[in-house]
Amino acid sequence: MSNIAVTHAASGLVYAEVARAERVTPHMVRVTLTGDDLRRFEHVGFDQWFRLALPVHGDAALRRMPQRFGMTGMLKWLAIGKDARPVIRNYTVRDFRPEMPELDIDFVVHGDDGTAGPWAQRAVAGERVAFIDQGCGWRGLASDWQLIAADESGLPAAAGILRDLPRGARGHAIIELFDARDRQAVEAPPGVTVHWLVRDPGEAPGARLLPFLADLAFPEGLPYAFVVGEQALAAAGRRHLVKERGIDRRHVTFSGYWKRGATSPS
Repeated sequence: MSNIAVTHAASGLVYAEVARAERVTPHMVRVTLTGDDLRRFEHVGFDQWFRLALPVHGDAALRRMPQRFGMTGMLKWLAIGKDARPVIRNYTVRDFRPEMPELDIDFVVHGDDGTAGPWAQRAVAGERVAFIDQGCGWRGLASDWQLIAADESGLPAAAGILRDLPRGARGHAIIELFDARDRQAVEAPPGVTVHWLVRDPGEAPGARLLPFLADLAFPEGLPYAFVVGEQALAAAGRRHLVKERGIDRRHVTFSGYWKRGATSPS
């Protein structure tokens, strides 16, 4: 569930290899990619995201990946065969250093749960991957203030937006985690207040964020809101903003990055 438009970047399929992997917080592993092909990648910042091809069955099939991931691209990927095709997961650019070139990706990890998280924990230098740039969800619509709401899966997107907002921006960012130790330093403009919330073990994503959002005193003026994370959290956040707060739905970008009970955000 999402109203984020997919952008098929001219760079197409970009090949890279792992430079290093490090655990930056107890439940977040940062994998840094490198390689000359990264010089074709056009970094636009904010919550720029991509479809990452993970070679969980070996990297021989990476060269058979489509250049785009529309209907034709999906069929080409399926044609590779289940026992050989790379696993596709959506991720956000945490940081990009074009002079190196290096690209950072943060993976939420829950032990051996999921596919991408365990891969990130085992990733070694030289391991090959590929990705397809899909643009940004953040639209930066004309507004008087900004609202960002995310769970741990949306932390990289929230951090990127806060980093790239104009320094004169004002508003609120609400970030809910399941472990306080996973908090990261963010580069928010002075006028944006960042609220860090921690839900209790066993609580559903949004258990702390949604009540906090409902009680938050909004600044005067027209907002632009960005709500991402677990599917129910994103849907409930959007519903509250549109139905209870009267915000034009066109000024609320939302996306369910994962679904509780179906897959982990990794």
